[in-house]
Amino acid sequence: MHPLISASELRDQLAETHVLDARWALGRTDGHERYVTGHIPGAVFVDVERDLTRHGQPHEGRHPLPDDAALAAAARRWGVRRGAPVVVYDDDRMLPASRAWWALRRAGLDVRVLDGGWQAWLAGGGEIETGDRTPQEGDVTLGAPGDAGVIDTRSAATWPDAGVLLDARAAERYRGETEPIDPVAGHIPGAKNLPIACVLTEDGRFRPASDIAAAFDGVGATAGTPIAAYCGSGITAAQLALAGSIAGREVLVFPGSWSAWSNTPGRPVATGTE
Repeated sequence: MHPLISASELRDQLAETHVLDARWALGRTDGHERYVTGHIPGAVFVDVERDLTRHGQPHEGRHPLPDDAALAAAARRWGVRRGAPVVVYDDDRMLPASRAWWALRRAGLDVRVLDGGWQAWLAGGGEIETGDRTPQEGDVTLGAPGDAGVIDTRSAATWPDAGVLLDARAAERYRGETEPIDPVAGHIPGAKNLPIACVLTEDGRFRPASDIAAAFDGVGATAGTPIAAYCGSGITAAQLALAGSIAGREVLVFPGSWSAWSNTPGRPVATGTE
């Protein structure tokens, strides 16, 4: 199934679709306020920091995945029902929606991301609902994926030996020229830089599948190659995994990402273009 759904398709399927509003941005705490001001009718707010993150130790990174039971409880709290398709959207270039898509897809849900997000819904003349919504408890049962689809710090160290490890951060962070958040600048040795901007258009939509495939091929992440991705804290890496899905590439994610690697004593750091 294609991981994206258009605004017009969602309008036609809205009655039978469970919609999740995942508005979030790093450093901002007003996602729920923006949701209350206006959202897709029937949408339920998802708190990325509370519902899609487990707050652990620094060596686990800034956004480690919630455990399987916590994610299942969150999905039921959102009102997700057994067998109902799920669509996630946001207003930030489909970034937090990609995290939700990736986490829920791992757990076996039928889930897609609204192509173009909230802006596409508005541009298409979609109806708007205001206020908060407390749904009836859902009855969905999620799978328990455990470590499926993810790699840890130890695996990230050796991944370039047999596959391609992609760094989705901006080139200057990869090269170690700047690091605005984490304690050390640079990248995991052997990783290849594929900034997320390379697979997005200027207005924040994903590029055509052929363009995304070419971007992956350009850094050696060809079809059939084992591919894993990381970023700063596991959010943008999920977006790169979604891009890979569009282009027919299975991309594993290192949830701890650079924030975990750089907080783990003794881990080597590379700088420059390689």
